[in-house]
Amino acid sequence: MRQYPIGTPGQPWGEQEKQLWLEQQSIKRSYQQEVVNKLPDKFAGFDILKYGALPYDKARYPLYAVVTSSPDAGRPTVLVTGGVHGYETSGVQGALQFINQHLASYANHFNFIVVPCVSPWGYETINRWNPLALDPNRSFRKGSGAPESEQVITLLDDLALKIDMHIDLHETTDTDNSEFRPALAARDGVFNDNWNIPDGFYLVANTSNPQIAFQQAIIESVRQVTHIAPADENGKIIGADLVSDGVICYDKKALFLCGGVTDAKYVTTTEVYPDSPSASPEQCNQAQIAAITGGLEYVRANA
Repeated sequence: MRQYPIGTPGQPWGEQEKQLWLEQQSIKRSYQQEVVNKLPDKFAGFDILKYGALPYDKARYPLYAVVTSSPDAGRPTVLVTGGVHGYETSGVQGALQFINQHLASYANHFNFIVVPCVSPWGYETINRWNPLALDPNRSFRKGSGAPESEQVITLLDDLALKIDMHIDLHETTDTDNSEFRPALAARDGVFNDNWNIPDGFYLVANTSNPQIAFQQAIIESVRQVTHIAPADENGKIIGADLVSDGVICYDKKALFLCGGVTDAKYVTTTEVYPDSPSASPEQCNQAQIAAITGGLEYVRANA
């Protein structure tokens, strides 16, 4: 297995190595053009809320959420997050397509908080980390030092809504093995153990409250759009045991994952495989939308 080009094997990175890594990153696409410009200017019943900006470049990286203007206490509140890992494109584009094409049809049944791109610097540089070499999806706690994560926490605190459902939109890509896991191991000074990249869609439920029927409703909705990932030869997906067809569990709060940022009853993290020969980019976007709507239909029927 190749050695990562930054750092010394077995030694965690210091500030010099982190700075060297940052200097090797470059802008590859436009957050303004591909994300901000796709947000509606006005949306009846919703506020297009600027909830902050990233300190690396506040003008370039404003942060937006689409939020129900007058939440109804009698309706479930749904949080949708995309782009926690900026390189996972369909999470961002799927969230934007949901906003523009589907959100209005659910507006009378739910209160919504939709954050389409949590990590715009990561989106532009096609990165898992932020410029500080921190993973926002391991940083959803106050004082983590990751502004992407901390500003979402502040947004939710300010809105002060009880969240009933949270769906966090992600991808598992071939670059997880070729770049991001080797970089993580080098940063932390540990041995890198790649995992099998599953070919297909899967979900990550919350270990403490998996809500299997909810997860399976989403799986069946997504199955109409793209294929569901099978288990590997060890009966696992990315090293975790299956608890249901296409579903594994992580302890989201213990790992400070975005999916653990609330106490919602219904929580899941989507994982789309954009490098599959059997899935187009638009299919991946549609899978994210199908996951959201499948979850909404389940909650509407069962909440």
